Amino acid sequence: MTGKNPFGLSDGMKEQLAAELLARHARKKEKKKANARLPKKPVRKSLSGRNDGIPDEFCRFDKFPNYEEIRVIESGGKQLGIKSPFFKTHDQSAGATTQIAGQEYINFASYNYLDLCGHPQVNQAAKDAIDRYGTSASASRMVSGERAIQQELERSLADLYEVDDCVAFVSGHATNVTTIGYLFEKPDLILHDALVHNSILQGIQLSGARRMSFAHNDWEALETLLEQHRKDFERVLIVVEGIYSMDGDFPDLPEFVRIKRQHKAFLMVDEAHSLGVMGATGKGIREHFGVAGKDVDIWMGTMSKTLSGCGGYIAGEQALVHHLRISAPGFLYSVGMSPTLAAAANESLKLMLAEPERVKQLQANGKRFVGLCQQVGIDTGVAPGFAVIPAILGGSARAGMVANQMFDRGINVQPIFYPAVEEGMARLRFFISSAHTEEQLRYTVDALSEILAAKK
Repeated sequence: MTGKNPFGLSDGMKEQLAAELLARHARKKEKKKANARLPKKPVRKSLSGRNDGIPDEFCRFDKFPNYEEIRVIESGGKQLGIKSPFFKTHDQSAGATTQIAGQEYINFASYNYLDLCGHPQVNQAAKDAIDRYGTSASASRMVSGERAIQQELERSLADLYEVDDCVAFVSGHATNVTTIGYLFEKPDLILHDALVHNSILQGIQLSGARRMSFAHNDWEALETLLEQHRKDFERVLIVVEGIYSMDGDFPDLPEFVRIKRQHKAFLMVDEAHSLGVMGATGKGIREHFGVAGKDVDIWMGTMSKTLSGCGGYIAGEQALVHHLRISAPGFLYSVGMSPTLAAAANESLKLMLAEPERVKQLQANGKRFVGLCQQVGIDTGVAPGFAVIPAILGGSARAGMVANQMFDRGINVQPIFYPAVEEGMARLRFFISSAHTEEQLRYTVDALSEILAAKK
């Protein structure tokens, strides 16, 4: 029997045991949730005024339910002999290739879509910003003042979207949380695609607005919800993404624009993975569809992917941006974006526009990779062949083991499994770069095909 560990378990047996472990844990979790809904007994106080009878789970970090879930999964992986594929230490800038522990790997685990992170001009812009401004803005921009490079980046992004203005935040995740959480409240309704990012869900929860999801990319389902519920709320926000980070597909943006106009709603598009990836020159989903920048009310994006920096931004009309700049907690009470990162992002944006061949090559690489996978029967789901391409494998243990075997063949790709995706839909997630060669793509698909064939 092939693929045995020292305890005599085949890969298939490992996968089955892992699936049973996860299913058992999920049942236990549901039971705990059900019990949590039951009325709780009051905490009894002793005569001395101290609380007696408080269980350990209420005063120990290792008893937090989510942490216990993490430990169960980690323990199960160790028992089955599956090494963790996460938190590898890179020795240098990671692009189409990377170096880990002194060895070079073909890399599919970075958002460096246009190969601009580490570009000499980007590095030099960051170094020049350090020489001029130091490494930090050192305080909130409102209280400490502005840096010219922060303003230049925001103006460049506003021009890119052909809208009034833009505001930059220090974190992409926090951009969604603070923008949605601050602008909307209890009398409002937020409708979102079922597969939106965690940061959007966290922002909705913070807002206190009513939340409803619609089936992935199903604008007809959205329209039905609005017909049923629009009149019951004050402001309504619709949230979609440019490219979805797990499946690599995208919405029919013109239909969402039509619907938001018809029902007097706001439309927000998260372009974290579509800027630099979609459109002839990388201007994103609006360029792909020929939609005007002002047709979308809130453009959100991140600096950490195409733009080789870190942080997020909101672009739109002057009233929106000025409102956020003056009062949004994630901007007002946070240190301003580092001038170094602003300079890197701004220079990356200039290079993207000056060298559209990078975008063209990225798109060609994505389509080639999907085509190669389909030729050998690898399930890439609904991905059309942009920068994010999943290889759907099924069980979580299977995805983890295959990722480790790919690493052994000199390929760095990360698995995504429960609870990030539902059990049975675990996958390897390939981030494609404009710098990947055809030889690297073919070698990767051949390796994955051979590994999967050996597991049948």
